[in-house]
Amino acid sequence: MNGAMPAPEISEDAILGGAVRLRQPRDGFRVAIDAVLLAAAVPASAGEIVLDVGCGVGAASLCLAARVPTCRVVAFDRQRDLVRLASDNIILNDLGARITAMAGDLLRPPPRLEPGAFAHVMANPPFLEAGKASPSPDRGKAEAAIEGEADLAAWVRFALAMASGRGTITFIHRADRLAALLGELAGRAGGVAVFPLWAGAGKPAKRILVQARKGSAAPLRLLPGLALHEPDGQNTDAAEAILRRGGALDLGA
Repeated sequence: MNGAMPAPEISEDAILGGAVRLRQPRDGFRVAIDAVLLAAAVPASAGEIVLDVGCGVGAASLCLAARVPTCRVVAFDRQRDLVRLASDNIILNDLGARITAMAGDLLRPPPRLEPGAFAHVMANPPFLEAGKASPSPDRGKAEAAIEGEADLAAWVRFALAMASGRGTITFIHRADRLAALLGELAGRAGGVAVFPLWAGAGKPAKRILVQARKGSAAPLRLLPGLALHEPDGQNTDAAEAILRRGGALDLGA
């Protein structure tokens, strides 16, 4: 035996009502609805270029490309094993002409990522602050869940640097990190829209979408948001339109 770690077992799954096929580790971090909701909120138009920061296996990039004809996406992540899977998924979905996956650290971005080159930037950063949560023994889960050297402030700075002069940035995050996220955007971007993702009618939101436009001075808006589940736990019709039928979420940017 040479002591090499065994390759992780991979499953092939489908999201967006089967429109997107996805290879991902069977154990460890698994794609959830956050990626689909994030992609649905990006106001991309045909022909525009979008940067997906922290792309993982490419779920949000693939969902956006499936919804917006001829848009182009650059998918970016620091975990090389996930970037390799993202590249596999791009080929699996026949989107090699429109999506590019690359590995790199947002604190030391590769030269190929040109600041100000993207009409839109989307991000699904780690939700938990370092030192305030117990890391999972699974490295993939730990890196996806807990901030590393790059904290939330670094993610926001990088997203704004990559966005074009009037470009948008869209984040999905935990509702209890909203104040921190708004604090990082203050004075740097405007037209901020907060879109709660309610667990159900009369239930608190655990996730929020936050979108801002670089160079805007428009005031903050708190939007009605989306109720995800009926009382019986089934998805609402509005959620189904996004999660399975590829609908868009209008945050008004």
